Amino acid sequence: MFSMDIAAGQNQSGSLLGLILPFVLMFVIFYFLLIRPQQKKQKTRTAMLSALKKGDKVVTIGGLHGTIIEITDDIVVLKVNDVTKLTFDRSSISHSVSNAEA
Repeated sequence: MFSMDIAAGQNQSGSLLGLILPFVLMFVIFYFLLIRPQQKKQKTRTAMLSALKKGDKVVTIGGLHGTIIEITDDIVVLKVNDVTKLTFDRSSISHSVSNAEA
């Protein structure tokens, strides 16, 4: 009778592991397919925004092309043409355009 109680206890812990294992596996898959790439992308975007300097050619999220003429911690002033200067939040910069692309 005692040996049956031990076997029943092992069976319950095995079934508990069988219930938890798929959830752990799903979390690991979500982490490597969704969370980790998004964190890498955010890290590269933050590095790009912090590396911006005066004279860089950039594209805003709205698709506006311009050259940075003033930059602070949170504000960027872009020169669009000879006359027009527009002020944007630093976070509204989509990407920097290198000289090779221009």
